[in-house]
Amino acid sequence: MTLLTADPDTVTHALTDADVVALAAEMGRVAAEHDAVHDRDATFVTEAYDAMHAAGYLRLAVPADLGGAGATMRQLVLAQHELGRHSGAAALSSTMHHYLTLVQCWRRRRGAPDAEAVLAKVADGLVMATSGGSDWVSPTTVATEVEGGYLFSGRKVFCSQAPVAGVVSTCAVLGEPGPGATVLHAGVPLSAEGVSVVETWDTLGMRGTASHDLVLEDVFVPAEKIAGTRPYGELSGPLLVAAIHFAPLAGAAYLGVAAGACDQAVSLAKPGAVRQVGDMRSRLRVALWALLASVDEIGPDPAADEATLETVMLAKRHAVNEAREVVDIALEVAGGSAFFRGSPLERAYRDVRGGPFHPLTPEATLELVGRRALA
Repeated sequence: MTLLTADPDTVTHALTDADVVALAAEMGRVAAEHDAVHDRDATFVTEAYDAMHAAGYLRLAVPADLGGAGATMRQLVLAQHELGRHSGAAALSSTMHHYLTLVQCWRRRRGAPDAEAVLAKVADGLVMATSGGSDWVSPTTVATEVEGGYLFSGRKVFCSQAPVAGVVSTCAVLGEPGPGATVLHAGVPLSAEGVSVVETWDTLGMRGTASHDLVLEDVFVPAEKIAGTRPYGELSGPLLVAAIHFAPLAGAAYLGVAAGACDQAVSLAKPGAVRQVGDMRSRLRVALWALLASVDEIGPDPAADEATLETVMLAKRHAVNEAREVVDIALEVAGGSAFFRGSPLERAYRDVRGGPFHPLTPEATLELVGRRALA
């Protein structure tokens, strides 16, 4: 199935929810054939990405006038949820690319001069990665001002899709790290002089994401390529926009893993597991409702403020917590066969453990809600 024609300037028909879910299922079936090998060897889900490029999956969110399908955030939640049902690694990896595409769409609507060119490159095959998981509010990477721009130096971890990405959305602190310093945000090509990938990804779960380290050694970033700034230690500016677009898609990817585990457990269930199956199904439905409701609540052009952040992070918190609970129940329903390394349930058990690590963590989300309530 291909939603887009060979000509990237033409969409075959108006995009529907059913379209994106069907396409995600097809990508998932390709990924699932190779998931066990990539999980065993901690290698990247290459076959899934080959299929995604061919079918236009990675340009779903690019506006139609720039060669994409114009998928909404809601449609991407549905797509990533379906993809996660088949392959957690493919879903989480592509989530990093999709949410950055949505960020560029948000920037384009606000007149950012570079956003349209970035989206056109995505339509042409560019894959975007992020170092947000390691940078967060207080990056250790430093920026040194030089003529015409800055030199970025430091080490980034958790850079999903590192083997295939063309650019990484990253940041560095200008001046001595600490209160009063300024953080610069920019996209850095992985082909730039001074950028190297260090293959460090050997983890409990999500092993096929190849989320290796990136080392930046005096990488020159032109001044005009700085996409925005924020105060050191604050979740604001470009990082806030990124977090808002990341949360619903990440929650959907992990919840999709749990949905796949539930399907597998149901196929193995004994008559006495009726209540447990009902418990899994209920948790999955309510968590997906939460993700979709959060996206509906913030609207198609969300404000970059704490109210929006609270809405999407609450939904993500619920999704990743329920994903763990559902997979735990799934193993009980399936019984001893799920304990073997060859079982998809064993892999799902490990994959969903990654959900709560993504910021905001479940506890940090509660602190945000409580602080705002007491303010």
